Amino acid sequence: MNLKLKRPLAFFDLETTGVNISADRIVEISILKISPEGEEAVRTLKINPEIPIPLESSMFHGIYDDDIKEAPTFKAVANELASFIGDADLAGYNSNKFDIPMLMEEFIRAGVDFSLDGRHFVDVQNIFHQMEQRTLKAAYRFYCEKDLDNAHSAEHDVRATYEVLKSQLDRYENMEWEDKLGNKCVPVINDVEALHQFTNLSRPVDFAGRMVFNEQGEEIFNFGKHKGRAVEEVFTIEPSYYSWMMQGDFPLYTKKCLDKVWQRFRSKQKEQRQTQKEPSVRDTPPTASSHPNRERRPDKDKHHHHPQSRTKQKPGPITDDMLKNLQAKFGK
Repeated sequence: MNLKLKRPLAFFDLETTGVNISADRIVEISILKISPEGEEAVRTLKINPEIPIPLESSMFHGIYDDDIKEAPTFKAVANELASFIGDADLAGYNSNKFDIPMLMEEFIRAGVDFSLDGRHFVDVQNIFHQMEQRTLKAAYRFYCEKDLDNAHSAEHDVRATYEVLKSQLDRYENMEWEDKLGNKCVPVINDVEALHQFTNLSRPVDFAGRMVFNEQGEEIFNFGKHKGRAVEEVFTIEPSYYSWMMQGDFPLYTKKCLDKVWQRFRSKQKEQRQTQKEPSVRDTPPTASSHPNRERRPDKDKHHHHPQSRTKQKPGPITDDMLKNLQAKFGK
């Protein structure tokens, strides 16, 4: 079915360094502009974000630092992109929550006055989610072809969830799935470990997503100024970050996971200090008596006496001359 348009509609998608709208940057933008007559025009550009692309983001969209080091910055192409979009309405997938706010951040940062006033916004994901509801009741009807009675009763819900999983295993048996990099696999199999891998693709440490595992199995921060950095690395350069998070408004389980990494980090530091404080026998400094050429310190030798010389001497008898001298001195 052809779209009925009163003015152009620009579908666009962004690949970025991450999902933090205020801190992350665009690394690729593609715009498909449809005219009211049905004509199509496409503009795709790689963008130098001027900040490193975290490995986890690169593995997701396949764009690495080397791929964009010669690409223009967004500021260099901002006017060109604004002109290409023109007065078109905007459309995308999850565009209302992410792509449009991210695009506007870049335009504002570049000093380009790209206005959203008077435009229409079509988010295809919202149509999908609202027409194909992502509730247990909808899943039960879709997979099991039955209506869920007594929805939100804990026991009925948990039994329905069990039935949905069994139906998913039947429906997706031997069905291929392809990720954004074109890698194909059969992820939905009758194996709990495999299902765990497929349902935790973001590899969260704390389930709130504040920390995730990288490919090396290291905990890395997934938010804020240290996003993409290993947690232990941040503890090394900014140990107060631990206290800030522990005192901050973060989920208790996030704090528990953070503290676990912190305790491990402190144990490593303690072991390193102990190793540095335990020199080998060869490295043990010689004592004064064991060193044949050790010089005596002059200040000690100067006042060094034989033990007998330190024996306390008894005072002699008081004479008349001594008394006369004392009277002359003190006037008594």
